[in-house]
Amino acid sequence: MDFTQLIEFDKQLLLLLNGSDSLFLDGMVKTLTTATTWIPLYVALLYLVIKNNDSFQKVIFIVACALSCVLLAGSLDDVIVKPLVGRWRPTHDTDIGILVDTVNGYRGGRFGFFSAHASNTFSIAMFFVLLVRSRVLSVTLIVWSLINCWTRLYLGVHFPGDILVGLLWGGIVATTVWYVHSRVSRKMMTDIGAFVSTQYTSTGYQKTDVDVVVCVFLFTLIYAIFKACFYLMI
Repeated sequence: MDFTQLIEFDKQLLLLLNGSDSLFLDGMVKTLTTATTWIPLYVALLYLVIKNNDSFQKVIFIVACALSCVLLAGSLDDVIVKPLVGRWRPTHDTDIGILVDTVNGYRGGRFGFFSAHASNTFSIAMFFVLLVRSRVLSVTLIVWSLINCWTRLYLGVHFPGDILVGLLWGGIVATTVWYVHSRVSRKMMTDIGAFVSTQYTSTGYQKTDVDVVVCVFLFTLIYAIFKACFYLMI
């Protein structure tokens, strides 16, 4: 399969995954793809960090690392990569633009390679996966990232290739930032060690505090479902 065939396959796969005839799904996706919907989850992650680190220095360093993930994964993409590559979003593509199913006329910006939603959410997810080392949190955050990826395909504002590259870049950024964090932490802090307890993860995060993040994620999904039901009535 040459590059032209790969691009064509990407377009056809997008049309297969894009949209539906369900107003309920339209409403739910519209809510889930909105950044402000996930503010409670970000607050819950901040709570997890504050509650489980015993100094202001540690908290600020972790927050700075998380912000670095966002800057390197998403902001760099929006400012440099998208304009430089110049690949049209599906909704603006001259070949399939008129075939893409949109929600309330939403078409996004002109360029879509690669997906900042995918790279941003996956970089944050993977950073906390590596930081906290909790299976339930890992599954929760990866599912959260994949939900955000799905909404972009559903809305027709990214090709699957945009999503895959975004996930790859987000993973690279998260791994790099975590590596820097671990190296600096070892030099700055001498009390880092493995925790052996049913109440803590191996890196010392209380499992009850992890449960708070998971509950916030689930309640956010419930909120999106209720808002979608309301969307049906208007």
